[in-house]
Amino acid sequence: MRVVLESNDRDFLVRLQRLGQGTIQQLCEDLGVTATAVRQRLMRLQSLGMVTREVVRAGRGRPRHIYCVTESGIRELGDNYSELATVLWFELSSIDDREVRAQVFHRIQNALVARYGSNVQGESLQDRIEQLCDALVDRGFDVEVDVSGDLPILRENNCPYLELASSHPEICELERSVFKRILGVDVSLEQCCLDGHHCCEFHAESGSDDSESCDRKNQKKSEASAELTVSGDRWKSKTVTAD
Repeated sequence: MRVVLESNDRDFLVRLQRLGQGTIQQLCEDLGVTATAVRQRLMRLQSLGMVTREVVRAGRGRPRHIYCVTESGIRELGDNYSELATVLWFELSSIDDREVRAQVFHRIQNALVARYGSNVQGESLQDRIEQLCDALVDRGFDVEVDVSGDLPILRENNCPYLELASSHPEICELERSVFKRILGVDVSLEQCCLDGHHCCEFHAESGSDDSESCDRKNQKKSEASAELTVSGDRWKSKTVTAD
């Protein structure tokens, strides 16, 4: 499961990484806080696998404990790809060849379906949407399932692609299409952070589990007859009818 760091923990991790390594005393001097505060922060980050401790013995006397950021911690600090994602998406959207562009976007959709839907195998819609929720939470999404109504609602409490979606709102349609394919039922985006709502809500359309199962069994057949249409900033999937 992906760990989401609090801002204070991230700031502490940044300082330790800049030092390269350090003792509790060195961290106290660098941060201007008490040894107790440093120890508490180190214990929490060690439990998360972000910091490791090494015992150093130099001559007589008590050994020193040296702390440094682990590989997992370094990856966490560098996990900010929003600018790169925005540039890549713009370049993909600018591909002149319509057919090539469609193929690329469809492959992106396929990859996301495989990434988030590999363990979504429930018989009922509620089972599948809860399994999808678990998969998203494992990847750091702040998401939950609302079962207070007739059909479950997948709610993202904040937009995972806000910076990218702000300039490329077709990302919202991509995400909706991915969830639709994973769940095997029509999905509508009823609330969106881009429209000023406090969350994004994906509602499963009404339908029996029998028809959903049929849709899932015939998923590959329907996908084979779909293409991605890209027009300006918007794109959507449509069925191609044979002549």
